Amino acid sequence: MLLPVPLVLAALPAAFAGGGTRRWFGGRGGENERAEAQAAKDAAAEAFYDLDTAQRDLRISIETINAVDSSSRGRKAAEDFAALGRRIDEVSHAYITAVDSHDLDRDDLEPAVASRARTELTRAKDDLVRVKGELDRFAQGLGPLLGSAETQLARLAPAVERARQALLAASNALDTVRASGLRADELAARLAALAPELTKLNQGAGKHGVPETLQRADVVLRDAEAVRTEAERLPERAAEIDRRLVSLRTRAQALTTRAGSVEPVLSDLRRRFSAACWQDLQPVPEQAAVNVRQAEEKLAEAAKARDEQRWADATSRLSTVRALLNATDEAVSAAGDRLQQLNAVAKDPQQEIERTRFAVRDAQRLAMAGRHTPDPRHARPLDDSVARLERAIAGLEGRHPDYWHFLTETEAVRQTAARVVSDIREERGGVQG
Repeated sequence: MLLPVPLVLAALPAAFAGGGTRRWFGGRGGENERAEAQAAKDAAAEAFYDLDTAQRDLRISIETINAVDSSSRGRKAAEDFAALGRRIDEVSHAYITAVDSHDLDRDDLEPAVASRARTELTRAKDDLVRVKGELDRFAQGLGPLLGSAETQLARLAPAVERARQALLAASNALDTVRASGLRADELAARLAALAPELTKLNQGAGKHGVPETLQRADVVLRDAEAVRTEAERLPERAAEIDRRLVSLRTRAQALTTRAGSVEPVLSDLRRRFSAACWQDLQPVPEQAAVNVRQAEEKLAEAAKARDEQRWADATSRLSTVRALLNATDEAVSAAGDRLQQLNAVAKDPQQEIERTRFAVRDAQRLAMAGRHTPDPRHARPLDDSVARLERAIAGLEGRHPDYWHFLTETEAVRQTAARVVSDIREERGGVQG
């Protein structure tokens, strides 16, 4: 069917327009303005997206730092990020306003309006890019803080798990010890004291903070391992206490017998030597008896503490017993040694004299080595030692020589010579070094 000619002619403009009603303004130049404005809009949109993505990523970093670092540096990072956020809000608002202010798809968009839109959108894009640069530089400066925070967060879960496992191991060790008949009450109390710390660990770092939780995990781990170690050693500790009880009882009995020999030694000393040689030994028999009696009392207390499984008390009492018996042993031995030394020097004092002179001469030779005259710091004490030895030798003359004074003097002279030798070697070693 043929259409009337006017209708066909009326349809032609629509066909050439591509089916729309957009008005062609300004020719080809108008469409260029629209295209440039649209390109500016797309560039601004991309800058907006990049800034928004960077801000979201950095917010996660700041939250990580805030969860771990409560220092002034951590607080400043949060404050600086908040200030950046306000600048981001400003440029984002300007961008959104520019987009909302211009409909680039309008059919009647004027070239001047498109040009203004391009200018505003370009400015918005530039502001977004500038603030994005500030954000990137700020993120780079956070590197050390963020690295430290991430390291602590990475430690958190393993540290808490190690603490839990240590508590479990300590509890199992206590169960094993108790099954063997040992109560381990003190260890059980120490383990029970860790229960509140375990509760806080289970509540997590969200409530107590990462640094505090890490520190708590370390403390729980250390204390729980100490309990486990001591629990595992407890049977051995009990056996050791039993051995020491037997050994110290035997030693106390032996010392009681040995102390009985001191009086005959003293009698011999009184009969053959001057009072100065034995007066300081007079209290030994009585003191030995007192010490042994006190040691036996402490042994009984230690045995009771062992039966009651008060391990620390038992160990303490046994240490006291050992000290008492050591002191007694030394005093009893001193009497016998005194008699032996006095007998030797009374028979032949020359050996002691030569031994002492040799020590002095050896020190004198060292003092003169490599020198024409000795250093007064070394010569003076050695000269004094020679005079002291001569006085000690002279003291042996007479009917009742004080042999003990002679022995103490020769010992003092040898100590002086040894001290001079040590000083010289130290000084020369320092110079060589």
